[in-house]
Amino acid sequence: MAALAVSHALTSWGEGTPGDAPVVVMMHGFGSNEADLAGLAPALPAGWAWASLRAPLPMGGPAFAWFPITTPGRPDPQTVIDATDAVSDWIAASLPATSRVVALGFSQGGLMASQLLRAAPRRVEAAVVLGGFVLDAELPGDAALAAERPPVFSGRGTADTVIAPDAVARTEAWLPGHSTLTERRYPGLGHGINPDELADVVAFLQQLPG
Repeated sequence: MAALAVSHALTSWGEGTPGDAPVVVMMHGFGSNEADLAGLAPALPAGWAWASLRAPLPMGGPAFAWFPITTPGRPDPQTVIDATDAVSDWIAASLPATSRVVALGFSQGGLMASQLLRAAPRRVEAAVVLGGFVLDAELPGDAALAAERPPVFSGRGTADTVIAPDAVARTEAWLPGHSTLTERRYPGLGHGINPDELADVVAFLQQLPG
């Protein structure tokens, strides 16, 4: 099987040019596409660049995925690692080596945001995990994360029934020991993002080290 690849041509870009400000790399959820999270871009801090990626696995029509769903909340680790490698390759090819990268993802893309931090803790300086979870596997970058505790925002609706409960519990147990965690829960919110969560995300981004 050919290696997964994230297409530069199928990426939505912000108007900003990667420079001193961080670049927010956005990853959509299962069955969506690069246009989804691009709608969050106007709320980002002024001057920040962004890119919203299309996942590499087609599902028909405008729907794409980062990896197949087998057991909900427990994907095959190798499929997740392959997708993470594809995004890491995209970052290396598309952004200057000096760019500060913040990974932001929703649902399946939220897992990808945590994966990028785990795979490249010195390249990705922070992660925003929205309605997502972490992979049920030990990875080589985990020891560095536990020592360095990079900033992570984790947000979830209290009425979200999409992510498997064991995956939620795993995430809530894992993140505090591997990050400097900002955790928020939103009463009545299902599997989505509301204005309160978006405001909290922006506040988190604005507080990242300059």
